[in-house]
Amino acid sequence: MLFSHGFGCDQNMWRFVAPAFEADHHVILFDHVGAGRSDASAYNTAKYSRLEGYARDVVQIGRELGLKDAIFVGHSVSAMIGILAAAEAPELFKSLVLVSPSPSYIDDGDYIGGFSRPQIDELLESLDSNHLGWSMTMAPVIMGNGDRPELSGELSNSFCRTDPRIAREFAKATFLSDYRHALGGVSVPSLILQCSEDVIAPVSVGEYMHARMPRSSLVIMKATGHCPNLSAPEETIAAMKDFL
Repeated sequence: MLFSHGFGCDQNMWRFVAPAFEADHHVILFDHVGAGRSDASAYNTAKYSRLEGYARDVVQIGRELGLKDAIFVGHSVSAMIGILAAAEAPELFKSLVLVSPSPSYIDDGDYIGGFSRPQIDELLESLDSNHLGWSMTMAPVIMGNGDRPELSGELSNSFCRTDPRIAREFAKATFLSDYRHALGGVSVPSLILQCSEDVIAPVSVGEYMHARMPRSSLVIMKATGHCPNLSAPEETIAAMKDFL
């Protein structure tokens, strides 16, 4: 099982989930370039201006480790990175677990991504002008679970540890992306884990993906917020084990 973290996070965000699968699987954790303990000198603006750059890294990891029929587990933007990686190297993965995924964050006609384009532009401008302020403001919104401030505090601290330039460019690659066209090409069984209340990826997004991914299963969790791997690990683990 290959676990891939979301924007502004690192592999530590899987610490409540990944150990539950170690008895039956070889668990692999990694940090995207620019996150956690990765080698930031490997960051290249041209490569990572689109999610395909991150997907190529996932494929490289899989091939270097000789993976075959692996289970890819991706949170948030890494869900789409996993879809792109599986399209490029289908021999590597036998299934996908997509935690709080979104193929596009911007509303478009009947598609409800959760944000208007002006809202996304404002979000990116705020991040560009005040990285620390953005981190402290957005972390509680993304995490939800206002009655558990320690969760948003951890997320905020994670955002703040990220290199501001890399964070800005990763945010653009994330929030301006539109990979709706890629959904129909997913050929492996996929689990979509959707929180019941998530301002970043509303329920309508999970339903949209499920309707367009022929081999997908959709689970609407009781958990709220965008990071059930932190806020509701037991429910996340149970849903994953039911799928696997």
